[in-house]
Amino acid sequence: MVESTARVRQIRITPQKARRVVDLVRGKNAQEALAILKFAPQAAAEPVFKLVASAIANARVKADAENLRLNEDELVIARAYVDEGTTLKRFRPRAQGRAFRINKRTSHITVVLQTADELQAAKKGAK
Repeated sequence: MVESTARVRQIRITPQKARRVVDLVRGKNAQEALAILKFAPQAAAEPVFKLVASAIANARVKADAENLRLNEDELVIARAYVDEGTTLKRFRPRAQGRAFRINKRTSHITVVLQTADELQAAKKGAK
């Protein structure tokens, strides 16, 4: 089976806060990651939860298209990373006619799932 990818772009969460959540689930089993994200208190946990669920659904669709059997319990988060998106720049008035800039940062979050067998084979191939 080939790897499945899910990506969300321009999400209104700062990359620093999103990375805290993504670091919780990187390398974990996909079902275990969903359980962790469901109860994580951070605001970024909800979009990352949806992203992992989407990656699982993408894997299911790819397996059906290739007539392969897919056990969702074998899926592992092979790679998960957060890139910085565009920054929305807003201005607030301050004392004595000054303006104060507020940066509203966005993130691009990517999750890549692989089966445990593929992950082991990729690690052996890299060495």
